[in-house]
Amino acid sequence: MTRSAAGEQPTEIELKLETDANAAASLRQSAMLTGSAGSEREQFTTYFDTPDADLRAAGVSLRVRRIGERHIQTIKAGGPATAGIFARAEWEREIAGPGPDMDDLAPLHGVVGDSAPVRLRPVFTIAVRRHSWEIERSGTAIELVADEGTVSVEDRHAAVAEIEAELMSGDPAALFALARDLGREVPLRLGVLTKAERGYRLAENLLHLPAKAERVELDEGASVAQAFAAIAGSCLRQFRLNEDALRKNPQPDALHQARVALRRLRSALSIFKPVLADDRFDHFAAELRRLAHALGEARDLDVLVGRLGPNADPAIHTAREQAYAAALATLDTQRTRDLMIDLVAWITVGEWRVRPVDPALVEQPAEDFAAASLRRLRRRLKKRGQDLDTLDDEQRHRVRILAKKLRYVAEFFESLFTGKKARRRYKAFRKRLAALQEDLGELNDLATAPALLKRFDLDEQACSPDRREALIADAAKAHRSLIKAERFW
Repeated sequence: MTRSAAGEQPTEIELKLETDANAAASLRQSAMLTGSAGSEREQFTTYFDTPDADLRAAGVSLRVRRIGERHIQTIKAGGPATAGIFARAEWEREIAGPGPDMDDLAPLHGVVGDSAPVRLRPVFTIAVRRHSWEIERSGTAIELVADEGTVSVEDRHAAVAEIEAELMSGDPAALFALARDLGREVPLRLGVLTKAERGYRLAENLLHLPAKAERVELDEGASVAQAFAAIAGSCLRQFRLNEDALRKNPQPDALHQARVALRRLRSALSIFKPVLADDRFDHFAAELRRLAHALGEARDLDVLVGRLGPNADPAIHTAREQAYAAALATLDTQRTRDLMIDLVAWITVGEWRVRPVDPALVEQPAEDFAAASLRRLRRRLKKRGQDLDTLDDEQRHRVRILAKKLRYVAEFFESLFTGKKARRRYKAFRKRLAALQEDLGELNDLATAPALLKRFDLDEQACSPDRREALIADAAKAHRSLIKAERFW
């Protein structure tokens, strides 16, 4: 979702939420939907792509949906990977049969060329029962759609239970208020996957697996407001993908990536703080810090178990299981579910964006803001990392946090700096920064391990003091190498 000027309302908002089949059934009995005009129908949809998945690579989807005896062909394109909010270009028309209309695929030709029709094949199918309501709340018109069904790829199947709420007219705040109200009756979570993405992930056996951060694509000429919305949406998407993976199969990679997503989002809030000047900023910063802390104990024990290997005491494994249970309990609270929806509302129509204190700052070119942010962080890292080999553990930890923030910010903005020279310099800069992060990260693990070992009455020799001195030397060398690296901005 973007805006062309400070304070301009978005022209379309479609909020996606996820639930489960049992909850969806309860939703249909909600008193909030009583009296609203509703309908029910079955839909069977087939998605098509080339053998090389060219459409998916280009961010385009092609589907043919059967509703009764009718067949509707839809092509969707554009729209960055984000969280909750979906707004994409769409071409839709009724066609004669279940296969794509070979004479009406013009939007695809720019992606795969004029030969697209003969190269298309079905990839997956989605069968759902759709319930729709037209809701009026305080002068705001909202279309609410609940889909329950199955996505299928050959002999693999996955459940689909999601809700889409689209603002037809009126105040966008009412859309998010409806989501929060419904979420108190059934457990609703922020949705981050389109049905097409869900089908492709099932086809590639990637559904419910840990997910690393995706590249943030910022348009040339993007404003600071547009950049923050895209970056924050990317962070929320990564968190929700890993939250789902963690709830499905609690394991270290999903937990780690969920915490990475929270750190990235907190870094984004820190960097954009001068822009996000409203009364909600401190609340969100505190809530994200709370959530990260709730996942921290399990992560610390994961690291300890990994360090001790097969010699890990059974008591540590028991403590880790308890820490995972506590983390999952936090994720399953209404507070956490509401936080994700509230964040999307704030990112999309928050006061900082609708009525900014400094409109010029909000609409500043993102490239200028990025360059200034990167310069400032690099300067701070250069100063704090001087004489790294003489710093104590706490001082090195602060350098580590700063290096991590610089890496995240570099990743946030790298798409703005194009050209062969900028790309080459970015890759070299990121490689050197990653090397510094790795050394400082291992040093931090060594620094925190003694307290955990003492808690379980284990020998502190497991902290490998001999390795510590080598790591300190390596980190100091990596810091010097990074500061010498050419800037890509």
